[in-house]
Amino acid sequence: MNNSQPTLSLKKVVKNFKQGSQTLEVLKGIELDILPGEVVALVGPSGAGKSTMLQIAGLLEKPTKGEIMLDGMKCSKLGDGMRTALRRDYLGFVYQYHNLLADFDATENVMLPQLIAGVKFRDAREKAQWLLERLGLGKRLKHRPSELSGGEQQRVAIARALANTPKLLLADEPTGNLDPKTSESVFRELLSIVKETGLSALIATHNFELADKMDRKVSLKDGKLLDLRATNFVARGENFY
Repeated sequence: MNNSQPTLSLKKVVKNFKQGSQTLEVLKGIELDILPGEVVALVGPSGAGKSTMLQIAGLLEKPTKGEIMLDGMKCSKLGDGMRTALRRDYLGFVYQYHNLLADFDATENVMLPQLIAGVKFRDAREKAQWLLERLGLGKRLKHRPSELSGGEQQRVAIARALANTPKLLLADEPTGNLDPKTSESVFRELLSIVKETGLSALIATHNFELADKMDRKVSLKDGKLLDLRATNFVARGENFY
């Protein structure tokens, strides 16, 4: 893949859902480029389609129309096998709920995606421990999810998302289930490691203070994506949240 290309490009992406005899238009011609190393906040009201947009960007759903491109590679019409391989090797996902495997400790949870990708056991363990230590969990490596706090579990989920060194991180309200103090701490660590590793990120959040810490903000409203740097939108005084 070519580093001169945007890490992620969404080109005229449309997503419709059928509800009985009705067609629900969720995304209406979405256009978005995210450059290498850029962290973009995705904001918008509940039900605006932020999760749907992330699922399409992450190759978990196919658009009704339009194209998803990862480093210039057209992905919309790829088969399931290739889409799965791209998700494994190119993308990292963090969700509001950590979805850790209860029978595995923190280190094992972070090792698993690496082992699935073919990394040797020793190397996977070293990478998992390094990530967890970097995220402040050096003393919790052998603890299972039930033995960890909510903030610690989410740190493990972040480490897991970064384990295969993705080029693009997609996060859906990654701190939305945490108290404000823990949310701030976890997000600060996430943003720090994202910047240090140089990957790109699209992070959906309702937290305006966290959104302001990212490189730029885009807002999804009425199926349209608006870049909040665009002064003509701001000048009209519209509410994008």
